[in-house]
Amino acid sequence: MSSLFSDHLLSLMIAVPFLGMVAVAFVRGRFWVLSTTLATTVVNLVLALVVWMKFDLSEQGMQFVERVEWMPTFGIQYAVGVDGISLLLVLLTTILPPLCVLGSWDSITTRLKAFMMLILLVEGAMLVVFTALDAFLFFMLWEVTMIPMYFMIVLWGGPERVAAGMKYVIYSLTGSLLLLVGILGLSLQAGTFDILALAEHDYSPDSQFWIFLALFLGFAIKLPMLPFHTWLPDAHSEAPTAGSVLLAGVLLKMGGYGLIRLGLPIFPEVAIQFAPVLLWLSVAAILYGGYMALAQSDLKRLVAYSSVSHMGFVTLGIFSFNNEGLEGAILQMMTHGLTTGAMFLIVGQLYDRTHSREMADYGGLYQRMPRFVGILSLFAVASFGLPATSNFIGEFLILVGVSYRSFVFVVLAMGGIVLGAAYMLWMLQRVALGKARTEAARNLTDIGLREVLTLAPLVVAVLGIGLYPSPLLEAMDASVSYVVERVASAQIAP
Repeated sequence: MSSLFSDHLLSLMIAVPFLGMVAVAFVRGRFWVLSTTLATTVVNLVLALVVWMKFDLSEQGMQFVERVEWMPTFGIQYAVGVDGISLLLVLLTTILPPLCVLGSWDSITTRLKAFMMLILLVEGAMLVVFTALDAFLFFMLWEVTMIPMYFMIVLWGGPERVAAGMKYVIYSLTGSLLLLVGILGLSLQAGTFDILALAEHDYSPDSQFWIFLALFLGFAIKLPMLPFHTWLPDAHSEAPTAGSVLLAGVLLKMGGYGLIRLGLPIFPEVAIQFAPVLLWLSVAAILYGGYMALAQSDLKRLVAYSSVSHMGFVTLGIFSFNNEGLEGAILQMMTHGLTTGAMFLIVGQLYDRTHSREMADYGGLYQRMPRFVGILSLFAVASFGLPATSNFIGEFLILVGVSYRSFVFVVLAMGGIVLGAAYMLWMLQRVALGKARTEAARNLTDIGLREVLTLAPLVVAVLGIGLYPSPLLEAMDASVSYVVERVASAQIAP
């Protein structure tokens, strides 16, 4: 029994959310729907921690690999596994859903059962995306993630939810079609959908550019990179709290993960050719996202534009092509998910009380909500990378990595950090300090036990990673070295 458990640990972790959906469909009563969903997500978090504890830090390749013939006529398999890169994103994917359930405990009042099932569907699909070793399986579940997010926005979103949902779907479908073209091109060239085999195949010079371009555009839209970012602020501002947490915390990471898993190892030569342009686009995204966040009066849109800036740091690290930059990018993806997910939960707690996201409607919260303001302050300073918080480590490594290419990128990227400090501290000043500007703000009550418990794991994670990031860096080191070696071999090849 123990052997069966360890041999199929990833499949069990993937199956739990889908089995939980079935269980939620049959239970009745608000409490039991919420409790069943919460229990399902907690079980999956425990399984992810088991994977973490059993993971061999010294091994460079995939671990916990499972392969089953699915459609042998087309060479398609159910194949899953994790390395140090995907392990961190699997952990992130299992950390956020329980907090989404707790954050939605009182705020979702209609179609509760459907909403909880969508949270589980997102989690299950994301786990497949981050563990898939078959490109067809990767694409199929990539597409599945779009469906629950669309319905979350359209059915539980704000006043402009339909327009925001349609914009999200149009952008996502465009990126997915480009990704499909790239995957089919890979399969036709290599004769397989096996991601590990695709990285070892020699592709014709004429096809490399176009396949990489199709893959890159599909991933860039999901990240989103400048100038494909315009769907993100609308989707975030209209989505319910849990939708925003999952979108910013996990779904955006699919683009960065795809670049690291498929783009760099398979087409290192083309990635090197694209790198100068992509580095400048990354710097532009850092500065543009920070500037636009500084111009916002809506709390959710401020956090949304900050995500554009943070994803610019991710691509800056990826295309620096060294261990420091790539490890910083992966760590930044994880820590951004934690801090931005927390910020959206915090904004949701305010919105549940006043039904307003405008900063002008608050002020003086330190008097009425001292616990809330303390937690908000922590995540605000963590967001722009204050030392001893999680985002600082990722941003520091990215700046070290990109300094090997040009110190100009370091100086410009640090301008984005300054903008981050400006918009976060400005937000804190308007929301937490001064005097209450509205009657609703004067009557606010501090967050309760459930709301504190929702944010407490993220507080521990942000401070823990910021003070002791070594376990995460050690976990990804061997896998990152493989990707860097692939690119380095392409740089020195004649």
